[in-house]
Amino acid sequence: MTPVSSHAPHGQSSLRTVQVLGGGNAGSSAHVRSLASGLVARGVRVTVCAPVEADHRYDFRGTGADHVHVPRSSDPASVAALRAACAEADLVHAHGLHASFRTVLALSGRRTPLVVTWHDRAQAEGAARAHLVGLLERRVVKTASVVLGSTSTLVDRARRTGARDARLAAVAMPAPRRVVEPDDPDRLRPKVRAELGSTGRPLLIAVGSLERHRGYDVLLDAARAWLRLDPVPLVVIAGEGALRAALQRRIEDEGLPVRLIGRRDDVCELLAAADVALLTSSWESRSLLAQEALHARVPLVATDVGGIPELVGDAAELVPYGDAKALADTVVRLLADPERQELLRERGARQAATWPTEDETVAQVLSVYDELTQPQPMI
Repeated sequence: MTPVSSHAPHGQSSLRTVQVLGGGNAGSSAHVRSLASGLVARGVRVTVCAPVEADHRYDFRGTGADHVHVPRSSDPASVAALRAACAEADLVHAHGLHASFRTVLALSGRRTPLVVTWHDRAQAEGAARAHLVGLLERRVVKTASVVLGSTSTLVDRARRTGARDARLAAVAMPAPRRVVEPDDPDRLRPKVRAELGSTGRPLLIAVGSLERHRGYDVLLDAARAWLRLDPVPLVVIAGEGALRAALQRRIEDEGLPVRLIGRRDDVCELLAAADVALLTSSWESRSLLAQEALHARVPLVATDVGGIPELVGDAAELVPYGDAKALADTVVRLLADPERQELLRERGARQAATWPTEDETVAQVLSVYDELTQPQPMI
């Protein structure tokens, strides 16, 4: 297949790309939508291969891209569907480990350039799972033409695993999960706080799936310490997952000031109403919550793990993962220090201004695509 530039003259075919997404977390799914929109606007033909549920939520076709339903599975039927979708592609770009592995299988025997973006580290609990993840990573990075990592930690991991070309990716913050009009926050803040039951008391917000790596068990331990405060802060956790029943039992048995409110599409409104945002995970790359909190000028207390320090700089309070006392004490000090809160708000706005824009992200990706698809000059 002869590569054709995304900047082909009028009348010629544009670059044909396929974006492959697995189940996709919120960050990677929103990134693919943003990327598809920017690429289509620049004349690139884009097909997004993803589960139909992802298209319903992120509307890839609304960007002008095509969508092909490919289940989040590595069974022969899914691989065959992906292989067919990639048949005419000049380049394929896969996002996440499992989507990348399926793409490696689908492209077997073809010379189509493959770009892989690692948005986050695959969670691996137990030795057997960790071994499997390691095998998948090695297979993917040794096949990929270029591996893009959303953090320096992921780039280093790709290089250690055997990547021939691993680079730091420009990854723009996705569009807000829900847009708040400029004059809305002050009006909505008391309404949201009243609905959540935090009128007259501090409101602490955490957002993310109710899974073990989120560290919500540690957050509940910290919440027990906050019972001695007057008024007692309310902790609100937005998200769903396998641990909901276990967390709810602890909340009820221990009388903790914590509410589980399920998955929400109004995260921007929740953050606008919050006094502090909490991120307690065992590992994160470019945390969507951290980005939204800094953009919303909400003080953030986060675990000092993965890509968080690189992402937030000095614009957040960082605590060790798993240390409930450090988390509890840091929040107590922050709630009692309005000047520190304001300093974090100002630093957060400055830090957010340093993050890549959507245009910069698309420009970097296009430059990689051109490297891999343009004929090399004769020496």
